Amino acid sequence: MKRRKPEKGFDCIGFKRKVQAEIYQEIRGLSPDEQIQYFRRSAADGPLGRWWKALGRRSESAPGKEVLSAESASHQLALK
Repeated sequence: MKRRKPEKGFDCIGFKRKVQAEIYQEIRGLSPDEQIQYFRRSAADGPLGRWWKALGRRSESAPGKEVLSAESASHQLALK
């Protein structure tokens, strides 16, 4: 049985390069701090913006919680 080569529908690498070129054109004159703000604004306004904001609120509401849980986990491992 001869295998058929699938038709090429979507060029993932081509799409990635196109989007990267567009982003580069938008940020090429910005300072590093301005670039950070650009990406933060893009993340907040993009399709996952509500999720991104919820993560920020969660991390602000319990400062150090992640550190404590990691410390207690390593402490529990040391006790065993």
